[in-house]
Amino acid sequence: MLKISKYVLYDIARNKVAIAYTLFLLVISLSFFQMEANSGKAVLSLLNVVLIVVPLISLVFSTIHWYNSYEFIELMLTQPISRKKVLLSEFSGIASSLVTAFLIGVGLPVLIYNPDNIGLALIIVGTLLTLSFTSIAFLASVKSKDKSRGIGIALLLWFYFALIYDGLVLMILFSFSDYPMEKITLLLSSLNPIDLGRIYLMLQMDISALMGYTGATYKEFFGSNVGLFYTIGIMFIWIIVPIMLAVRSFNKKDL
Repeated sequence: MLKISKYVLYDIARNKVAIAYTLFLLVISLSFFQMEANSGKAVLSLLNVVLIVVPLISLVFSTIHWYNSYEFIELMLTQPISRKKVLLSEFSGIASSLVTAFLIGVGLPVLIYNPDNIGLALIIVGTLLTLSFTSIAFLASVKSKDKSRGIGIALLLWFYFALIYDGLVLMILFSFSDYPMEKITLLLSSLNPIDLGRIYLMLQMDISALMGYTGATYKEFFGSNVGLFYTIGIMFIWIIVPIMLAVRSFNKKDL
């Protein structure tokens, strides 16, 4: 399993898209810190990059790499290696490369210019979002054998989590505003890793006005410490559950 992961990681390290992604994040991060005299404002500007760009690249890159590696995966399955090990090795290699790209592109500038709790929170959120959306991408890819359909599903998932979901939540909360919605708000926030990442960062920054209605209610209902632990725990569930479902589906799939 470790050898396969190393091969996947080495293959991605030579990938021009992965290199371009790393450089893009690095240039954007350095530009924000150079333009803003206040490093805290630069971190706030990076928030949109972490919440929008990182999930998109993680989904699309993981999906494309899965389909491009399909012949290699089939070759590995002819060896005395279980399907679970092959899939988890692919996941480990791709996830490691994307996390490394994020840590170099965003993590290093943040640690240099803003090495405080807020900067650390941004790095944690970016890493967790990378892992969770890579896991979601694997589930979508395993479920669909057609490459174009798989990429389309990945894009639709990003569009839903990044753009549509908040609108649906606001519509629900507005429609039932006369009822106590605290617990429902918590449940709705837990169903979107991007929303959870936003809440985690806003709790660290203590900027309630930017949290939105769901985040503000979440903070008021749970309190910062409990809310942070809950958010991180749910984010780990978003990493583990999709990849386990992908393993289960891959084991039953007719190749």
